[in-house]
Amino acid sequence: MPPGKYGMQEEWEKEGDQNILMDFLLPTGIFLKFPVPRNDTIKNIKKMVWRNAKTEALYCGLGDPEGYVFTCINDTAEREELEEESRRISDVRPFMCVLRLVAREGDRGEKLTNSHISSLIGKGLHEFEAQKNHEVDEFRSKMRTFCEEKALERHNLPWQQWMEYSFPCDLEPCCSPPVHGGTKSKHTKKLFINVKFEACDESFMLQQDPLDIPVALMKSALKKRATVFRSVRQEPEDYTLQVSGRWEFIYGNHPLRQFKSRPPPLPMKKQNTSSLWSINEPFYIHLLQGSRVNADEGMKLVVQAGLFHGSELLCKVVTSSEVTVCSEPLWDQKLDFDINVSDLPRMSRLCFALYAVIEKTKKPRGTKKKNKRADCPIAWVNTMVFDYKDQLKTGEFILSTWPSVPDDKSDLLNPMGTVEKNPNVDSAAGLLIRFPNIRPHPLYYPPLDKVIPPENLLISMIVMERNGDAVFATKVEVRPCHCTIFFILFYYIIGNRMRLKEIMDNKNSTEFFEDEKELLWKLRTEVRDCYPESLSKLLLITKWSKREDVVQLPSWDAAPMVSLLRNWPDLPAIQALELLDYSFPDPAVRSFTIRCLRKLSDNELLQYLIQLVQVLKYESYLDCDLTTFLLERLTAEETSTTSSCQKMTVEDLKLCIRQESYMEALSNLMSPLNPSIILVELCADKCRFMDSKMKPLWMMYKNPSEHADMVGIIFKNGDDLRQDMLTLQMIHLMEDLWKKEGLDLRMIPYGCLSTGNKMGLIEVVKHSDTIANIQRNNSNSAATAAFNKDALLNWLKSKNPGDKLDQAIEEFTLSCAGYCVATYVLGIGDRHNDNIMIRETGQLFHIDFGHFLGNFKRKLGINRERVPFILTYDFVHVIQQGRTNNSEKFERFREYCEWAYKILCKNGTLFVNLFAMMKAAGLPELTSSKDIQYLKDSLALGKSEDEALKNFKVKFNEALRESWKTKVNWMMHSLAKDNRP
Repeated sequence: MPPGKYGMQEEWEKEGDQNILMDFLLPTGIFLKFPVPRNDTIKNIKKMVWRNAKTEALYCGLGDPEGYVFTCINDTAEREELEEESRRISDVRPFMCVLRLVAREGDRGEKLTNSHISSLIGKGLHEFEAQKNHEVDEFRSKMRTFCEEKALERHNLPWQQWMEYSFPCDLEPCCSPPVHGGTKSKHTKKLFINVKFEACDESFMLQQDPLDIPVALMKSALKKRATVFRSVRQEPEDYTLQVSGRWEFIYGNHPLRQFKSRPPPLPMKKQNTSSLWSINEPFYIHLLQGSRVNADEGMKLVVQAGLFHGSELLCKVVTSSEVTVCSEPLWDQKLDFDINVSDLPRMSRLCFALYAVIEKTKKPRGTKKKNKRADCPIAWVNTMVFDYKDQLKTGEFILSTWPSVPDDKSDLLNPMGTVEKNPNVDSAAGLLIRFPNIRPHPLYYPPLDKVIPPENLLISMIVMERNGDAVFATKVEVRPCHCTIFFILFYYIIGNRMRLKEIMDNKNSTEFFEDEKELLWKLRTEVRDCYPESLSKLLLITKWSKREDVVQLPSWDAAPMVSLLRNWPDLPAIQALELLDYSFPDPAVRSFTIRCLRKLSDNELLQYLIQLVQVLKYESYLDCDLTTFLLERLTAEETSTTSSCQKMTVEDLKLCIRQESYMEALSNLMSPLNPSIILVELCADKCRFMDSKMKPLWMMYKNPSEHADMVGIIFKNGDDLRQDMLTLQMIHLMEDLWKKEGLDLRMIPYGCLSTGNKMGLIEVVKHSDTIANIQRNNSNSAATAAFNKDALLNWLKSKNPGDKLDQAIEEFTLSCAGYCVATYVLGIGDRHNDNIMIRETGQLFHIDFGHFLGNFKRKLGINRERVPFILTYDFVHVIQQGRTNNSEKFERFREYCEWAYKILCKNGTLFVNLFAMMKAAGLPELTSSKDIQYLKDSLALGKSEDEALKNFKVKFNEALRESWKTKVNWMMHSLAKDNRP
């Protein structure tokens, strides 16, 4: 077939809502042809087919429409059943405008589920079957059985447990646990709660103490109802409390004030095997040849190979010989590694880099300098040394590589990268390698439950040490048959106790001298018992290439690492998160980490879900503890999809939305931002395009509760919202940490969800406006608006008359302090007056986090943002209530900032770990450890609290002193916006 474009792909990419002429083949043998709107759903098209078929022969041969399904040939030349009938035909994009109607076969529910999965992962399930990958097939079968068992367990839960699973309580963090039944303060403000019984028009206003639990509220409501209607009193157990207009419930033993709203596969028989640890031979592989290699003529092709355990290089990197550039270069070379097979860790990964070598231009004769050579990276690929069944790999493997970044010439190998092959096998460069058959039968890594022999068990002894008048107790573990060495070990511990304490006190240091490493390893039992939070330090110095250190030690030494982990005290979940980094791949470490994470509540787990899903990329196998843990905690949520809008006017938009197919698709949904909110009916008249660069779509929904506010959602197409999600997650975490310390800074971490490539949804914060709009509406021109210091205070006065103004200013003061600290620590850039908003209640908040970690915007090479954070004199004017001599208010604001900053510094390692877990996410401003250095500096890691606070005070004064530069930046932004076409 000659080159060219075929099919309907160009037609589907056109804008507009024009009709497309389509052919329909019916099971009765009848052929229909009629136009359909390109944005119509499959469900509506099926209705049209039935209407047109009524006038044709053999119509009586058609049964119920639900018994049939459309099929088509998709753009990948595969036959596809269109089970998901809510999809638009323009989203399906059939290769030709032909749909065939066939009788449904098989389990429709299963087909629909498979269709949803294919849509979510962007790949048809038939592609997995085509790969014939036994690990994938076995993993899918195992996980399906696992999920079905969990679903059945949850279906049979008692009512209370079912509620806790289906509708977990949305609670505020509290700094101290409430004491129920204690003395209630007479000065505590009562809560006014409107209670309405289901299927009843009457409602009751009740006063309730904030420390009361939900059962007390239900008893009061039932008593009130029985008194008013003279009915028989009922028991609270017959009812539950639902938040009006939401799928959110109030229950349990929490005080009211804390609620925010106010079959497996059969095991394979193992053949005769040898112990892997008995193979004291060097490990090697054969590099055979490459395929589809694209490089310039005149270059030489080289392959570099390295064995890694996490980030640790196990032995010296091996380099192949140079071969001439061609599409299928041939090496046929043995690559020997300086490590024995018996010393290979379980999670060893083999990393390859394919690169070209070019000789630079020769120097003129007479110069003594030698010709320099430059490496040009082409591709990289990783593979595990053991397969998912613990067996040492043998035989040939074709590795489809991933393209290297041309500018990144520092590290050719990429141990942090995935161990999956590039699925684009037809275009990606490939490497053919062969693992040797070291023995005629399979070699398996010994299971963990057999690696510690019984004679290696330890006993604990408590010894007393006198130092002057003080007596210290020390716990020491010794072998039962070698107690004679106890006194030597005891003497060693005493002599190095102070040195160990010095190392452990330097909490943020992960680089050690050799003598420090040796001391840490010798006293690893002491580290476990006295400094369990320093587990990551111990793991980093463990020599994973020495099996004696990891799983099997001589009987005279202390416990190996795996044995220590079994008895290691559980770490707080926020500390254990660090161990999910790719630097800690050992199964025993991952299993320990998941053990610690099981203590997280659903709300806490949700707070770290972005990172937990992201670090799945670091897992070497599909079936792992992290996957199982996430599936166990998965809550059933309905999902909805939102399609992008074409370029149109507001009138065209409203006309389009009023169409039956649009209203049906966009109404009666669970909010993707908060599943407890139901998006009942889309209000077309209130939908509009916003005036920012990407023209986001503003959508408003009616709330099912009569007296509740409307719900607003912004759909944005053209911006990567993953960075916004990460920033808002950090702000939400900061808010929780502050609240646990008794500091509520009235933050607004609004909802944000990235739903696809450069598209997503954002929660509308109602009753708020940007500082730019407030200033512009209180000034005569854009040039002077940014310098009007009275604009914000006057706006707050107009929205909060009388006594309400003091509370609004307090809200402004608290929230301004919170966002000053948050934006400084996270290095938020692009802070102009359209990216800062204020609610009518006084809360200030920031939006649009396209730049962070100190990546500030530049114009013509000049840094536009020259302050650590935004603190202008019109903010100070509001904080001081409009009085220049009100320094007491401003000093209180400064104290809030310093208190908030100290709390974040105390939890600095947590923020660094969470950002480090996101390095593989592909965010443009977070790709390596260097990008996290800004965060380490802003949180003053490694410094004392006094040093950190001193540095922050300098930044605070700088922000205030240089705030005039911020005003100039705001003025330039306003002028540029007014001149926008």
